[in-house]
Parts: sequence; structure tokens; C-alpha cells
Amino acid sequence: MTYISGGWHSPGVHALDVLGDPVRRRILELLAEGERSSGEVSSVVRAEFGISQPAVSQHLRVLREAGFASVRAEGTRRLYAVEAAPLREVDRWLDRFRGFWEQRLDALGTELARGKRQRRVDQERGGGSGTDAET
Repeated sequence: MTYISGGWHSPGVHALDVLGDPVRRRILELLAEGERSSGEVSSVVRAEFGISQPAVSQHLRVLREAGFASVRAEGTRRLYAVEAAPLREVDRWLDRFRGFWEQRLDALGTELARGKRQRRVDQERGGGSGTDAET
């Protein structure tokens, strides 16, 4: 993945720069649950991060201009939603690294299964025929 450019993206804004901010990630999490008004987003983010409404609006603008969120007017409300295309681009970029953590997660799963199996064997030995002194 290079810099997001052209079409509906702001030229020169790197997707990971956009996603690197915890406030913007939280906003995307909120929007992933469904379309939300700017007031709803602002209320949650202001409470969680202690930032001003104009600061939240700035983060929404960055997400919108980078293509991660869209906005539509409904009467006097502005409703925001997640846009999947840039997230798919990030996912494609991460694909080349996925093998690093998948191998480690597979190894962790194997070790957890070994430990579970060993505990079961230990319990069967300890509880099945009485005490260890008798065996």
C-alpha cells in the first residue's frame, strides 16, 4: 500500500496515518455499528477522550476526506457511515504480514491444546485410582 490518492481520497494521506489516531479509530468503531449522527459520535467521543466538539468535527472531516467515512444530510442532521473501500485496501496491504502472526497464533493454539491435554492426563492420574502413593 502506498499513499491513498486519486478519486475520493485526499492526495498524500496515508491510510495508516488516518488510522493511527485513537480518536479516529474509535469513531470508526462507532460507525461500524451503524450509521450515526455527528451529534451521537461527538457525544461519545467527547465523553471518552475529553476533547471538544470542534476537535471531534475535525476528526470526522479527516475520516471523510480520506474516504474512510461518508456523510449525508437528513434534515438538519448529518449522518456518518463507514466506507469499506479504504479498509479493504489496508487489509490487502496487511495481507503480506498476516502470515507472521497467524503462524504464531497457530503455535499458541498448539501449546494451549498440549497444556489442556496434559492437565486432563494429570487429573485422570490423580483422581482415577486414589492417591499417587498407591500407584
